Amino acid sequence: MTDFLTMLGDAATSFWGLLFIKLAMIGLLIPVSGLAIGFAELKLSAKMQNRVGPYYAGGRWGWAQLLADGIKFIQKEDIIPEDADRPVFRWAPALVMLGSVGLFVVIPFWPAGTFADWVPGLAGKTIPGGAVQDLDLGIVYLLAISSISTIGVLMAGWSSANKYSLMGGLRAAGQLIAYELPMVLAVIGVVIMSQSLSLSEIVVAQGEFAFFGWDGFGVVGPIASIVSPYMILQAVGFGIFFIAALAELSRIPFDMPIAESELVTGYLTEYSGFRFLFFFLAEFANMFTMSAIAATLFLGGYWGPFVDQIPLLGPVYLVSKIAILAFLMIWFRWTFPRFREDQLQSLAWKWLVPLGLANIVVTAVLKVVF
Repeated sequence: MTDFLTMLGDAATSFWGLLFIKLAMIGLLIPVSGLAIGFAELKLSAKMQNRVGPYYAGGRWGWAQLLADGIKFIQKEDIIPEDADRPVFRWAPALVMLGSVGLFVVIPFWPAGTFADWVPGLAGKTIPGGAVQDLDLGIVYLLAISSISTIGVLMAGWSSANKYSLMGGLRAAGQLIAYELPMVLAVIGVVIMSQSLSLSEIVVAQGEFAFFGWDGFGVVGPIASIVSPYMILQAVGFGIFFIAALAELSRIPFDMPIAESELVTGYLTEYSGFRFLFFFLAEFANMFTMSAIAATLFLGGYWGPFVDQIPLLGPVYLVSKIAILAFLMIWFRWTFPRFREDQLQSLAWKWLVPLGLANIVVTAVLKVVF
């Protein structure tokens, strides 16, 4: 048995073994996270509207509803409009999904180097952290990859040969560009405090943070051991990031690109079958990734009480924080009315951008003083 575990340890630390593990992680995370959050939205929205929601598919609780929907979409005919730009039309959903896949790569789920002493064959060897790839410029990578979906949405709107789709694509591009700037400004405050662009180092900086004797995740009390210091010191940045994330996802109250009463379904109007499924799955997967990024930057990520002693608690803490943020996104969708286009742009340029700049100035001053 020991020899077998040693062989597995050697395989896990080899190039091809690590590549297989990383690809398997991404391949499992995207459908699992998308289906989990999608099912949660169906059930929660039903509760909020006092109706049953999914009930029969898969049994009494309707847990297989989204699986049934996926099978239905795959069986549908793949229709492409006669006047559409076919190559662009075909590749737009893949590009949107690529942006979702890319965001998963740098999110750390547990501390680097853990588990090495637990598995025979790994002792004394260096294994990566919970991230598929821990990049020194992880924040820059995230902000760059998140912009890929804007290109995919524009491609979908322009190539469909449909005026509703074109208007939806242009609205989406204007909205995503407007809210990327506040998102960047919100992240800069975290970078100043942690003095790093690596997501893993940002999580560690929150765990080791000390402010007037309060060490955040150190076990100094039932509340202080759970609450990240950045949740308090970067509360403004967290609020800006969360609002901008909702706008990036084009969810209510920021769903102008797919406003049903005006544009049918916007840039999705001409899509059917598995291509529409790609957009559908990417939305829920992006809810998971945006929540994971917010939890990593502002809520301590995988860090929490006793993670040093029990590394398996890291993923539990992170997934719990993601679930809370995803619940807030679902709650907002079924609570607030849709913005008008002028209100949407005013919120970004007149409020979030000035608040983001002010947060950077205050954070920089406090960093120098303390």
